[in-house]
Amino acid sequence: MGKSALEGVKVVDLGVTVTAPLACKILGMYGATVVKVEGPPHTLRFDPLRMYPPFLDGIAGVNRSGSFAEYNGSTLGITIDLRQPRGMELMCKLVTWCDVLVENFSAGTLKRMGLDYDELVKLNPDIILAMTATAGETGPAAAQPGTGLQLQSASGLTHLLGWPDRPPVGSPNAYTDYIGPWYLVIAIIAALEHRMRTGKGQWIDMSQLEAAVTFLSPAVLDYTTNGRVLHAQGNSCPYAAPHGAYRCQGDDRWCVIAVFTDEEWRAFCQVIGNQELAHDPRFETILGRKENEEELNRLVESWTMGHTPEEVMAVVQEAGVPAGVVLNGRDLYEDPQLKLRNHFQNVFHPEMGTTYGSTSGLLLSKTPCRLGPPPCLGEHTEYVCREILELSDKEFVELLNEGIFGAL
Repeated sequence: MGKSALEGVKVVDLGVTVTAPLACKILGMYGATVVKVEGPPHTLRFDPLRMYPPFLDGIAGVNRSGSFAEYNGSTLGITIDLRQPRGMELMCKLVTWCDVLVENFSAGTLKRMGLDYDELVKLNPDIILAMTATAGETGPAAAQPGTGLQLQSASGLTHLLGWPDRPPVGSPNAYTDYIGPWYLVIAIIAALEHRMRTGKGQWIDMSQLEAAVTFLSPAVLDYTTNGRVLHAQGNSCPYAAPHGAYRCQGDDRWCVIAVFTDEEWRAFCQVIGNQELAHDPRFETILGRKENEEELNRLVESWTMGHTPEEVMAVVQEAGVPAGVVLNGRDLYEDPQLKLRNHFQNVFHPEMGTTYGSTSGLLLSKTPCRLGPPPCLGEHTEYVCREILELSDKEFVELLNEGIFGAL
């Protein structure tokens, strides 16, 4: 393979938690040089995801979080105390060096830091500034800080997650945090292509809320067209039955089955060895199966409980009916399809040893995708200062003695 697709692209990551760092990780896997800027330990302004579980061996520490490691791979780490004037001077050197600066602070934060787009272009006229606040930089909701957990509700996702006879449950994870990065990467690459043609940078203002709302477009369309408001349906589907996750042999093992047509229903009945069920008046048509769905689900599960989920999936798929095992973390890691495509790659971490992380799932035929390790807090401070920013020994030692980096 040749050079990486984004080799030569220089990125500064001011992001925290998931949205901005994950976007930068993706850029890094395809060859961009990414420098993540955090505050030194004594400032408590490092990425809070460093203190989010799971931790290696259950021992908490800023360099032991699996969550941080997963979303910050392929990145160099530097600590700078931006509260100090010389710390801000160093940050300005990074601005001058980079092609792209990425952040996901609350709207207006960068301006209060003196690093808004108007100020950045004075230092670097063709810089690309990629900002992704929860609701963007403009509008009545822009000033309200928030997280992905709140955006689940604001984007309508929480309303549709759960069971029709119970309150909405939402997702235990900040679901919108995993939608926004892909939109942000697309915008950054488009801006880089535009700059390559014109020599001009630009300011990207991405709303995580709006990115998430695109996933609910069918619900919006149904309301604007039919006047209907969709509600949580559990595992049910308005135009399929049986349709759900069914208990199988084993501890907490499940398989999903989805029957959309009468032909698929007859094929499914043949699989379970109950052809008479295919012609039962209650279940013969989709309308009948929907009207008697509760009883239907009990009958399906009475069969699936006698088999492993892998067995259920194999025979049901072979009959031309959609089915799939509900995979847990161990299943995913051991999945032969993911192994074949080298989805999980191992990297060496100074404190955690050999760890594994996810790649993007995007394989380019001419250029590699390589996962690099996540940085320990401030791990590459000296390298970035001396090799990338080309500070002299005297300048670096002065900054070190002034506490700009914290304790290295």
